[in-house]
Amino acid sequence: MKILLDFLPLILFFGTFKYAENHKDWAAAFASEHLGMLVSGGSVGPDEAPVLLATLVVMLATLAQALYIKLRGRKIDLMLWISLALVVVLGGLTIWLHDATFIKWKPTGLYWGMALVFLVSDRLMGRNLLRGMLGKEIELPQKIWTRMNLSWVLFFVAMGVLNLYVAFNFSLSTWANFKAFGSTGLMLLFTLAQGLYMSRHMTDPGPKADEAEQQAASSEPRA
Repeated sequence: MKILLDFLPLILFFGTFKYAENHKDWAAAFASEHLGMLVSGGSVGPDEAPVLLATLVVMLATLAQALYIKLRGRKIDLMLWISLALVVVLGGLTIWLHDATFIKWKPTGLYWGMALVFLVSDRLMGRNLLRGMLGKEIELPQKIWTRMNLSWVLFFVAMGVLNLYVAFNFSLSTWANFKAFGSTGLMLLFTLAQGLYMSRHMTDPGPKADEAEQQAASSEPRA
């Protein structure tokens, strides 16, 4: 359920964009009639309509996602806060100015924002975010946590650059496909690689627990 909730805005963005792209005249008429007050000039052209409608949908979906989490009494994580701020600001500019450039920057802003958070938390605040999330279930040497944290920083930076390369060197449709499938696939592969790397360095808490139990048993008074 959580995975579906996390990916729902992306799924809705891609689905809306593809439908509107295949029905451009309808999308332009619909956007001009219902979103005219949100758009500079009051009208939307066929080539602009797909990304404008998809942007509005992802804005509403992200807001609904945050509201749903809040109403359930759960904490909204930092990544969602960053995503919400970026999609409201950049999405609003995309719709008002009829310019997809702003929404194309949104994934890069999110990636670079997370890279900065991971880096600053570790280097300036002494808090390794990965260890904070996984440390209760996995035991690793400190140097491994540090390497993994840095690898996520570099990965997020690289993903931000890759998003800009695809966004401004290929068609809008190609960028939408990359946003939905390419970046998600790369994230999955990197996560799997991190899991394999962790498995090579995990320490086994078993012997320590057994040793502690033996020491406790030996210290018990005998009748």
